[in-house]
Amino acid sequence: MRTSREFILENTVLMSPPHVPEIRLHLADEAHALWQKTEEELAAIGLPPPFWAFAWAGGQGLARHILDNPHLVAGKRVLDFATGSGLVAIAARNSSAASVLAADIDPFCETAVALNANANAVDISFIGDDLVGNDGDWDVALAGDVFYEKPFADRLIDWFAALARRGTQIYVGDPGRSYLPKDRLEMLATYEVPVTRALEDADVKKTTVWRFI
Repeated sequence: MRTSREFILENTVLMSPPHVPEIRLHLADEAHALWQKTEEELAAIGLPPPFWAFAWAGGQGLARHILDNPHLVAGKRVLDFATGSGLVAIAARNSSAASVLAADIDPFCETAVALNANANAVDISFIGDDLVGNDGDWDVALAGDVFYEKPFADRLIDWFAALARRGTQIYVGDPGRSYLPKDRLEMLATYEVPVTRALEDADVKKTTVWRFI
């Protein structure tokens, strides 16, 4: 049986996301069969949907904003929630965060984040637990493209509100998902992020970075 490391290396190529050329990630491209597989096909071989294999618009926009505004994370303890590939976590580490914890419940993400951190010569910790409702005393929490499903969004809103009351600065990157709680958000910046139609309904997604308030 192939290890997760072998699977990722066989089904991805090391490349830079278009909106964040400073960072290199192991991503699936059109030449790899991973692009073509449906969720049903992936389930049949025991693989969760490979969100870690793509640089989503929300993550690219948030990573760009962190790299352009390093003072948001410099010297701080940072959580990158639902990290996927680790893109935003790497951006935070490259922006002089004191420490970065990448969190995702997909077991493949641990390997993907480790490979991507190594490709960018940064040190990132990883946790595979569901952290919603927990408080690790983080100074900053980053979340790229997380408001895509209502039950999950409702859990996040309550959790983010509790963290914000305690003093955590929470930054969200979002390309216009349906359950974004705009009444709890302050707009910081907007980006036009190139994406692929294999993932989205357009070639470019308007992506906004928000601060949760």
